[in-house]
Amino acid sequence: MRMPGKTIFDLKDVYFSYPGNKQPVLKGIDLKIYKKEWLALIGSNGSGKSTLARLLNALLVPSQGACFIYGLDSRKAENQWPIRNQVAMVFQNPENQIVGSVVEDDTAFGPENQGLPPQKIRERVSWALKVTGLEKLSRKATYALSGGQKQRLAISGALAMAPPVIVFDEPTAMLDPQARQEILGVLKSLHNDGMTIVYITHRLEEIVNSDRVVVLDDGQIQWTGRPVELFSDCKKLESWGIEAPSLVRLWSLLFRAGLVNQEVKPDLKGIYEALCQLK
Repeated sequence: MRMPGKTIFDLKDVYFSYPGNKQPVLKGIDLKIYKKEWLALIGSNGSGKSTLARLLNALLVPSQGACFIYGLDSRKAENQWPIRNQVAMVFQNPENQIVGSVVEDDTAFGPENQGLPPQKIRERVSWALKVTGLEKLSRKATYALSGGQKQRLAISGALAMAPPVIVFDEPTAMLDPQARQEILGVLKSLHNDGMTIVYITHRLEEIVNSDRVVVLDDGQIQWTGRPVELFSDCKKLESWGIEAPSLVRLWSLLFRAGLVNQEVKPDLKGIYEALCQLK
């Protein structure tokens, strides 16, 4: 786990209710997220994950409490545009983010709205498409892309704005296993280069590379810690309505039997290497 750096997000006793609904979706959230951290936010459907994601870039603001992002109070209208320039979002359905008819035009949409000069926009677009592996598809029609390619295009559009932080709200939910792995590979590369990532999912196998995990249930933070600490107790996961995949169950069984320790990464490679060392 990376050592905590500068605090980017500081949520203080945050509650949120949607208009017309008296029951709050989020209840008393206290959370700090740090520079260069990969924080995974997990929970079952209806736990409040997506609502919290939108609070992190001021698409929503707290009904009660405060959310400070780079020291800016998101409740103040004059702070919301600067916050969104620093914190980009990628949603689970890329169709909702694609606005251009051609790949490179869609990627350029964000920096164009930032008012950047044409040369800078071209540099940003070229870099973003290279990072996401779409550089050879720059002139392809966006409607002709596969689901995985469309999600990479959504990431390209976010990257082209050069944000230090990206919040991913279940970006692999609509993808097949191969496309999911491609997207996670892009994220891992971005994190290695120093980007701060907030990754929201209900798939436990996708949080292995995160620095820290926060479990949300019924609008409240129930647990926080390292992925390997979370994987050691599948019964606890089930109590939060989170289904543990077979790989996590295997790692949990090995851990409780004393055959692996928390230094063994709970992924296929880590488990395979641990099994090979058993006598």
